[in-house]
Formats: sequence, structure tokens, C-alpha cells
Amino acid sequence: MAGVSAPPAIVVLGRSALPTARRIQAACPGSLVHGLQTRVDAQADCSFTELTEHLQALYARGTPIVALCAAGIVIRCIAPMLRNKGVEPPVLAVAEDGSAVVPLLGGLGGVNVLARDIAGALGVAPAITTSGELRFGTCLLNPPEGYVLADIEQGKHFVSDLLAGEPARIEGEAPWLDEARIARSDGARLTIRVTPAESAVRRDELVIHPRSIVAAVSGECAVTAEIVRTALAEQGLALNSLAVLLAPACRGADPSIEQAARSLGVALRFANGDASGDASEPARLLAQALPVGHEVRDAQRHGIALGVAATPLDPDQVGRARGRLTVVGLGPGCAGLMAPDARAALDEASDILGYETYVKMAGPFRPTQRLHCTDNREELQRARHAFELACEGKQVVVVSSGDPGVFAMASAVFEALDTHADPRWQAVDLRIVPGISAAMATAAKAGAPLGHDFCILSLSDNLKPWAIIEKRLEHAAIADLVMAFYNPISRARPWQLDRALEIVRAHREPGTHVVLGRDIGRPGETLTTTTLGALQSTQVDMRTMVIIGSSTTRTIAGGPHGLWVYTPRWYEA
Repeated sequence: MAGVSAPPAIVVLGRSALPTARRIQAACPGSLVHGLQTRVDAQADCSFTELTEHLQALYARGTPIVALCAAGIVIRCIAPMLRNKGVEPPVLAVAEDGSAVVPLLGGLGGVNVLARDIAGALGVAPAITTSGELRFGTCLLNPPEGYVLADIEQGKHFVSDLLAGEPARIEGEAPWLDEARIARSDGARLTIRVTPAESAVRRDELVIHPRSIVAAVSGECAVTAEIVRTALAEQGLALNSLAVLLAPACRGADPSIEQAARSLGVALRFANGDASGDASEPARLLAQALPVGHEVRDAQRHGIALGVAATPLDPDQVGRARGRLTVVGLGPGCAGLMAPDARAALDEASDILGYETYVKMAGPFRPTQRLHCTDNREELQRARHAFELACEGKQVVVVSSGDPGVFAMASAVFEALDTHADPRWQAVDLRIVPGISAAMATAAKAGAPLGHDFCILSLSDNLKPWAIIEKRLEHAAIADLVMAFYNPISRARPWQLDRALEIVRAHREPGTHVVLGRDIGRPGETLTTTTLGALQSTQVDMRTMVIIGSSTTRTIAGGPHGLWVYTPRWYEA
């Protein structure tokens, strides 16, 4: 999908469109099928409940949209969002049976390129109506990946002159223009100039900049986006031709470098080397990272060297990316309760690590994504493996059920970092994405039993002495806190829940309300409400969340399970 910045959202309204949607998905790596919840349900990759709201949200995020429905439906949904032609994402309507592919919006965002790719996969001709593209066989105002138009408004005037029949001459290297149906003449008034040099705007010139420049920074000097812009300007080079900001490995954790790259809108890459002491000169970094024959422009007074390649650069082939390690919480197990940031991290990941059950919950995945499934007791080994993968420049996600910071992988990741001396790990971009914990999910199903002060306790003594657990149980019971029990019982610990209940019963009335949530958010979930006096350990297993109310916890008749349980926000002295 050259020319299109992100994988599209393939939107379907009914099951009959799913076969066509999957064919389109196969032609668009990284794309997901979005299905209307009431009609498509679990057969899509993700679901939505209201079409207009969903399409407008996708459009606002800049996500390309391929909607398998009538063009008029899409137009009416998105029309209120139309503002700036220069920034709109590609939007297409495709017939449910794949017989028609109609680009609607996003001519400058590559919609016609996407339409051709999809039409090719479906074996039909795209319904392209853009006059310039029909005449020339390419969109001059939307160059392919690796090239940037210098000035869109000037470009519109230039294309108008070409459409009027004037010939043009081409200066510079642009192989994709060789196939364009443009009348050519060496003495033509109009010039298409392909150059990394900054050029004044002229009506008779269409300037296209190849993304062929790397700005390499030293290991010590301060770097900002403004310094890079100044260095480019002093050398007469166009900012639009900048493709990569290259830094030594020792600056991997420097936020100013990342901020500069973000402000410049370019890829940030790092030279291979020792993160603890690599302070290579910028020119040496260029020599390692760029192909033979590149030109070096001296900007050493800024702590920068500029490398100019003969052709556009693929940032993925320059040095390596800063590795990212994201620890995400999947929530209780259903897609609707997974945080959007967690889904985005999973979609962007190159490698996904976790307990096999949780990794399967985190799908779907692309064929190019690598899954590293391990036993549930291998948390520290998993965390170390994740850091090693991230040090290779990979985008790594470690998955937990629920919230990663509640008896889960976030703590294990930090423990691995805290006890490991490898300085490369400190340079990894480490992020934690929260999720809905089992306690929160169970409480929401029951009503609001955690409505006042509460505590969360694990009854597992694998990592702490049972005597500590008993002491905390007693103090929590005396304090009249609502208690949520994780890991309440197992075959290896069949007696501990009964002992925990014995301690709590010494300080709570038998009528204290109790909620048992098993596999909440997953197929076969069950919710049971009972009392402390009636609760039996045989009602509980490792997949059950136990919530024991306080003295103020109450019930109300109603709700899907026949009884709401809640703890008032007030407290009687």
C-alpha cells in the first residue's frame, strides 16, 4: 500500500460482506475487519454499535476506511467531518460482493493507490474519477512513498497547466515518472524538478523532494528540531527531504532526541553500538548507516552531519529503531473491555510474549507477528526475554490478563530491570498500559461492592509467607474493609481459603454479603451472590474472584443476576 500511511479499517454491516472483507484484508497487511455488533458479532476482528459514530471516529484519527456498503451511506456519515482536503484519510466504498471499488475521499492521502490494490485483489477495475490521474496514469499531487511534494497549492496550478496540454521536462531521478503519460520536451516551459535542495516556489515548476537525507547527531551535543532545521537551511537542503534522525546508541533514552524526531516528523534510528559509551562522531555514524556514495554535508558546529543519498531511503534500513517494551492488560477477556491503547500496542507489535492462554486472548495477529508463549510460572524469564528483544530494536508487547500492575507482569518487568545490570535495558522505551482487573470486572457485574474503602489480597503463598497473609487478613477484617481475594484456592493449596474465611469470620457477621465471579468477561462466566456464613470453599477455584463485603455492604433486588450488591459511599460512625 505505497502512499497510504496506515492499514485501513475494513467496515462491514452484515455477514454477507465478510468473504469480500477477508479478501481485502489479505491484500492490506495489518488491517482489521470492523463489524456491526448486532449483525456480525464475533466473526469480525472488532465490533462497533453505531455506524456514523464509528466512521467519524476512524476519520478523525486519520484511519483509512474501506466500507463495504453503498457510497451514499458513507458520504452521509462522514460529510459533517469534511474540512481540509490536504489532511483527509483515504475513504472508499466497496460493493459487498466485491464488484465495485469506489474511492471517495483522500486523493492526497493515497486513496487511488489503495483502490487499485483492493481492485486488483478482487479482480475488478477501480472507479477512479480523478482527472489528473486518469490523464497521466499517476497522481502528481500525491507522489509515492519516499517522495514529498514541496507545495500542494503551487502543484495544483502546475497540474492545471499540464491538463491544458502543455509539455514538461523532468530534472532529477524519479523512476516512477518514467511511466507517466506526460508530454515531454527538452525546451518546455514547465519543469518537474526532483531534488533534495530547497527551491523557491514558481508557477512553472513542480518541485518534488526525495526523502534521501539523514541528520546524524553526536553523542554529546544538545539537539532540537530547530537546530536540525537550521543546519538543513544553511546547506540549502529541504526539510521535506529529511528521512531519518540518526543518533548513537548511548542516546537511546534521551527524551530530547525523541522529541526532535517527533517535531520533525521523521523516523528516529540509532547506530549499532555500545549503549554505555558510544559517542561516535556524526560523520562516522553516517558512514556506518548509509550506502556507499552518499554525500556528507558538514554541519559540525551544530553537532550534526547531514548525509544525502542518491535515492529515497527506507528508514528501516538505516541503523535500528529504539526498542519498545509495552506491558498491557487485556482486561477480563472480552474485546469490548480491552483498552484502546492496549489494542493499538498489540497491533503495532513485532513480538508478543505471555502465558499461552493470554496470548490467544490478545489476538487476532498478523502472520508477520511473532508469538512467544511460555508457562504461567516463567514471569522473570519472560520479562528478560522481552528486554532482549526490545534491545534489538523490536516493538515488544508483554500481555497480562486484567491489569498488568495487579499481581501481574508489570511488576515482573520492573523486577527484571531492577536486578539486571545491562545498560541497554535502560534505553528501552518502556510503557505500561492499564487494563480492567478481575476485581473491577466482577464488581461491575455485581453492582458496586467496591464503592467504599477496599483492599486486594492474594492468598497465594508462592512469593510471600502464609503468616504475612494471615496478618493482613486479620488487619483488613478488623478495619472493616471490603476484601477482594485473588488466587483464592488451588489443588496445591486446598486448605488456605478455609483458613482465610475463619480469620474473617472472627470479625464479620455471618450475613456479610459475598460475591463470587468466575471467568468474568469470558465465555461461560458465572456470578454468584451469597453470604459469609453460607460460603463454602467448594464453590471457589483458581479462576474465581472472591469479594467479601464490609459491614455496610447492601443488596437490592434486580439486575441480570437477580440481586445488586453495593457498598455505600457513606459510613456510619
